Amino acid sequence: MTSPEIVGSQRYVSIATRRRNGTTVDTAVWIVDLGDETVGFTTDVTAGKVKRVHNFSEVTLRPCDRRGIVAPGAPTWHGTAAVLTGDAARPTVRAIRRKYGWQVVAIDVASWVRSLWTRRRAEDAAIVITLDP
Repeated sequence: MTSPEIVGSQRYVSIATRRRNGTTVDTAVWIVDLGDETVGFTTDVTAGKVKRVHNFSEVTLRPCDRRGIVAPGAPTWHGTAAVLTGDAARPTVRAIRRKYGWQVVAIDVASWVRSLWTRRRAEDAAIVITLDP
C-alpha cells in the first residue's frame, strides 16, 4: 500500500497545523485517499484550520480516534496542504460522502438547521494534502 492509501484507509486522522506564533493545533478529521499521492478532507471555509493552512502549508497527519487521541507509536506522515473551494472542492466532497455516508448526511442536516438561525450557509472547502515521499 502507498502512503495515501494507508492514510486514506484510516477512519480519523489528527492533522497538525501551525498558528502564526508557531504553536501547533491538532484536529481530528475524516480523511480520504484522492489518488496521485494526495489525501483530503472537507471543512467549513471559515474554520480555523483553513486560515492556518493559508499561513503555513506544512502539515502532519497521524491516525487517531474520533476524539483526536493518537495512540503511542502511531505512524506520522508529513505533507503540504492546499485549500480548495467551489468546484475545485467537489471531488473531495464526493469522496467523503462515499466513504462516510449517513454521517455526512447527519452533519448536513445539523448545518442546515443552524443556518435557519444564522441565515447564512457556510461555503464548503476541501483541504487537499500532498504527502511527502
